[in-house]
Amino acid sequence: MEIFFEGLNVRYRLFKIIFVASFAIFIAGLIGCDGGKLSGYSDSWLYPEDISSVYVEMFDNKSFRRGLEYELTDAIAKRIEAETPYKIISDRDRADTIIRGQIVSLDEVSLSGERDTGRPMERQAEVRAVVSWENLQTGELLVDSQEVSASMSFSQWQEQSFEYASAIAANRLADRIVELMQKSW
Repeated sequence: MEIFFEGLNVRYRLFKIIFVASFAIFIAGLIGCDGGKLSGYSDSWLYPEDISSVYVEMFDNKSFRRGLEYELTDAIAKRIEAETPYKIISDRDRADTIIRGQIVSLDEVSLSGERDTGRPMERQAEVRAVVSWENLQTGELLVDSQEVSASMSFSQWQEQSFEYASAIAANRLADRIVELMQKSW
């Protein structure tokens, strides 16, 4: 008789473990399928869905270094095409939205210096811009004069120039500007 009762006890424990595990999986499935209400996650689109095209206006350049506005505008257009559902339109009248802005500054800062001579060993190029994104259909400002910055360090000891660092900083700035186009979470 004792063996029979031990078998029931083992079966009861196994049934209890399976029941608890099944219930936990069921609850996890409910939380995962709630559309982001409980868990903070969502499968909705990162970008506004009522927009299909963007016109990228040539950025103004208020810094004393010329040519960066072309690199930045081109990088923004390429990033929008590659990372968003939007199409770049060359005719402003046919576009749903417009991105415009200006490069406020392009600065060079010394990060570290040689101990004996004081010459800079590592420097940094920092680009700052002010960006606006306007919906031309409604007149709403989706991004209103927001300042964005990006930087890149460089060293002449590694045969890197300020032009190299400023071009990479402009590409990083383009990434940040395209990130501004995402809906707020």
